[in-house]
Amino acid sequence: MRLPRGTGAVLAMLLPGLALAVWLGLGAVFLLMALDGAARSTLLGALAPVADSHGMVLVLWWVLFSAASGLLARRFYTAHVEGPGRLADAARVLAGDPSAPPVPATGPAGLNALGEVVNDLAAQRRALQDDMARLVAEASRDVAFQRDQLAALMAELEQSVVVLNLEGRILLYNARARTLFRRLFRTPGTGESVSADPIGLGRSIHTVIDRALIDHARERVERLMGRGEARPSARFVTTTPLGHLVRVLLAPVRAEAGGAVTGQQITGFVLLLDDITDEYEARARQDRTLIDLSESARASLAAMQAALDMLDYPDLDAPDRERFQAVVRDEVTGLGTRLSLAAESTSFTGARWPLQDMLGADLAAAAARRIAADTGHPVTTDDLDADIWLSVDSFALISALAFLAARVAEAEGGADPGFALRLARAGGRVHLDLAFADAHAAAGGAGWQSAPIGGAAQLSVRDVVERHGGELWLERPRTGIGACFRLLLPAASEGRAETTAPAESRPAFFDFDLFAASAGSHASDERLLSELAYTVFDTETTGLDPAGGDEIIQIGATRIVNGRILGSECFDQLVDPGRTIPEAGIAVHGIRPEMVRGKPRIGAVLPAFHAFAAETVLVGHNVAFDMRFLALKEEASGVAFDQPVLDTLLLAGLAHPGEESHSMEAIAGRLGVTVAGRHTALGDALVTAEIFLKLLPLLRARGIRTLGEARAAAATSYYAKLKY
Repeated sequence: MRLPRGTGAVLAMLLPGLALAVWLGLGAVFLLMALDGAARSTLLGALAPVADSHGMVLVLWWVLFSAASGLLARRFYTAHVEGPGRLADAARVLAGDPSAPPVPATGPAGLNALGEVVNDLAAQRRALQDDMARLVAEASRDVAFQRDQLAALMAELEQSVVVLNLEGRILLYNARARTLFRRLFRTPGTGESVSADPIGLGRSIHTVIDRALIDHARERVERLMGRGEARPSARFVTTTPLGHLVRVLLAPVRAEAGGAVTGQQITGFVLLLDDITDEYEARARQDRTLIDLSESARASLAAMQAALDMLDYPDLDAPDRERFQAVVRDEVTGLGTRLSLAAESTSFTGARWPLQDMLGADLAAAAARRIAADTGHPVTTDDLDADIWLSVDSFALISALAFLAARVAEAEGGADPGFALRLARAGGRVHLDLAFADAHAAAGGAGWQSAPIGGAAQLSVRDVVERHGGELWLERPRTGIGACFRLLLPAASEGRAETTAPAESRPAFFDFDLFAASAGSHASDERLLSELAYTVFDTETTGLDPAGGDEIIQIGATRIVNGRILGSECFDQLVDPGRTIPEAGIAVHGIRPEMVRGKPRIGAVLPAFHAFAAETVLVGHNVAFDMRFLALKEEASGVAFDQPVLDTLLLAGLAHPGEESHSMEAIAGRLGVTVAGRHTALGDALVTAEIFLKLLPLLRARGIRTLGEARAAAATSYYAKLKY
């Protein structure tokens, strides 16, 4: 069991006095035991008056001796017990970080000499590392140049680019992607007043784009790769919570072995994103204009035809003839005006809803798997024209077929509906049939076609078909046996690009080490500290009593991914506390009432911070204080911070058990961290993040490697017993 800090020094000071008291007491006992009864009575009788009159002199003499010897013992303890411990801690820091401050010269001459030797060795190591760094920099100059060129290229791209690993975690993104996600995707749970970045390194793309869409695109890419396509890719369109349409192109990142592309092994994916909302809306307006023009032209032609028919009557009088001629002139003028307006509105040549060419057999096979998985009934696909290509949004179309099949299966009440998918040419278009054995099972077919099929877009089956420019109806054969939902869809255009063999090699710009970083599926406690992603945060408050009504007035945070502080991914938000800010606190954090007036309340800020910190370990200095404030606001904000938490105060106590102070300034001084922006939430969070990274190798040297080990060791610390 570890004794509280300072216990050793106190014991060292008390020990001489206690030892002298015990020594004198034992001497008196032994003397009395050596005397016979008469001598003992005589001695005690002679000493009793002296003890009554001058006993305090002896006590004061003992106290003076105890104090003097206690001070000497304290100096001895500091120099010869604590001194070696501090020297060991400082030497350990230097061993892990040669740029750390030198070992201080405190203690006896022998320890000082040992400290000088340690400093000399550290200086030699620094020199060697500088030489190694210089040589590595020279050797890496070409690689760095290529990396910088790639970074510049990505920054200049007009398209938003995001690179993912196989788990869907973001490894790379350019500034345009960040801007696009900020503008179109609001982080779930956040409001208009406060919003965290929806994307960031190490975060999952599935928090902003439906996993089913990406999985479907990945399945299509893998199928194309299996068929030998040289440039396999898949496109889909997703809707954002703010109502925008985003077109996504997904392409694989394939592994290389000795410079050759293996072809089948995928290490990640690249997403290219475009906001097509304006294009789609413009095209919709154009279609509406054309429909209106068609309807009005039909009415005008009918009116003119009627007027011309009347003009054919030979006995028509002059006023009537003039009236019918005016009708013709007015309709011709109106039709000309509408044609001009239509010509202007249709000058835009934007794209329709993007569709992708797909082999009909592949679409039917994917739909059959989805229907079988959803309904539990097999689907036959024997009657397919294997040469048919379709132009489709495969995800939406398969979802529509699965929806109709599920309704039929429900109507059958557990009996096998006998599902079959058929594909046949129909002139220049294609019939895609979802057939089933019992015609009565489709009694609700008309309603099913207009019901939402699920998903964020809330499309109906009919919406999906119309998106393809197709038609849908329920067809019952004259034999009265069975029925089918028939979809009339556009065939893909002829002249498809020829499939070419995969390239044998490709230019290597630089290695993406991040592709090797995998979040894994292990429990967090079993994972190495160096593998985890962290959110390092700090709060500024109106006071030090969270249960007594003090409130948060600022939250600052940064993220650590792959052992690197992401300075570009920070959270810095002032909070209106809804109460006064004491002058004593203003002198510390510098946040005045006018600075927080009109800012969001904590109930709106915490959901955004919760989203920012999602899927990470929380880190703070003396973080129990901050967590207490967050816990008190769980009900008001509707979010709970239930992820693992690490405290640099406790971790520093584990790394440097011999040090007296573990304040942020003291730890930063020992580890060579520059303190800037102290007592601002973001400034303290950044300093804490640097301290945390410096502590990791020191903890590893003490056998603390995993999150579970760090949490268990921290729980034994004296500071862990503090409550707020």
